Amino acid sequence: MLRSGVLKTVKEYALISVGLILYSFAWIGILMPADVVGGGINGVGLLIYYATGGEDGGIPLGLSYLVLNGFLIALGSALIGVRFGAKTFYAIIFISAAMSVMQGVVPNNIMGLGEDKLLSVLLGGALAGGGIGICFTQGGSTGGTDIIAMIINKYKTISYGRIIMLCDLLIIGCSIFIFKDIATVIYGGVMVAVNGYTIDAVVAGNRQSAQIMVISSRYREIAEAISTEMSRGVTLIDGEKWFTKEPTKVVMVVCRRYETGVLFKLIKRVDPEAFITYANVMGVYGRGFEPLKK
Repeated sequence: MLRSGVLKTVKEYALISVGLILYSFAWIGILMPADVVGGGINGVGLLIYYATGGEDGGIPLGLSYLVLNGFLIALGSALIGVRFGAKTFYAIIFISAAMSVMQGVVPNNIMGLGEDKLLSVLLGGALAGGGIGICFTQGGSTGGTDIIAMIINKYKTISYGRIIMLCDLLIIGCSIFIFKDIATVIYGGVMVAVNGYTIDAVVAGNRQSAQIMVISSRYREIAEAISTEMSRGVTLIDGEKWFTKEPTKVVMVVCRRYETGVLFKLIKRVDPEAFITYANVMGVYGRGFEPLKK
C-alpha cells in the first residue's frame, strides 16, 4: 500500500510538471513574442515586463510570477487563514523556474508566430489552458487570481468565477496604457476565452463517464465478467419484456468513457446478441469516481 501511494504521488507530480511545462512554454514561446497580454498573474507579469523595458531588460516573467504569488499567499494567509497545499507551492515554484529558464534559452519567436496575433492567442491560449487543465485534474493549483477570489469572497458574496473574470478583464484592460492599442485588449480577451474553454474541456474530459444498460438473457455472466475483469460495480434492475411479458434483468454499469471499448468487447464475447444502450454522464460521485464534496 505504501509503494502504491508513493507511485501515485510520483505520477501526479509528473503529470503536473508536464502541464506546467506546456503552460510556461505557451507564455514564453508563443504569447510573449506576439506582444499578447492575457489574464491572471502572468498577465500582470507581462505588463510589468513590457513597462520595464521588455526585451531591453524588462523584469523577467518568472520573477514577477514568483513575487506576486508569494505576496498573494502571504496576504491570503493573513486575511482568511487559508492553508495552501504542497502542490500549489510546487506549481508556483516550478512555473517561476521554468519561465525563467525558458526566457533565457528559448529563441525569441521560436514558433514563427510573432506577427500573427490571432494564431498566437488561439494556439497559446489552448496550450496554456491544456497545461493548467492537466494540473487541475491531478489536484494542483497555480494560485494567482484564485487567491484574490478567496479573499474577496470572504467579505463579499460574489462567485469565484465572476471575481476571476473581472480580474482578467481589468488586467487586459490595463494593457491599453502600455501598448496604446485597442486591438491588444481584444486579442487578450480572445486568449482568456480560449484558455478557459480549453481548461474546462480537459477537466471535463478527464471526468467524463458513461452509463451502459444491457438487456440479455445471459445477464448473470455479463455482470460477473464486468465485476471480475473490469473491477466495476454492476447493478441489476428488474424489467419486463413487453411483447412476451417475460421478466428480465437489465444490467447497469457506470464506467469511465475510455473504458467503454473494453466493456463492449466483454459484452460481445459473452452475448453477441445483447441489446445495449450508451449514454454520456457527468458528475459521477462515489467509490471509483469523484469524491462527493460538501
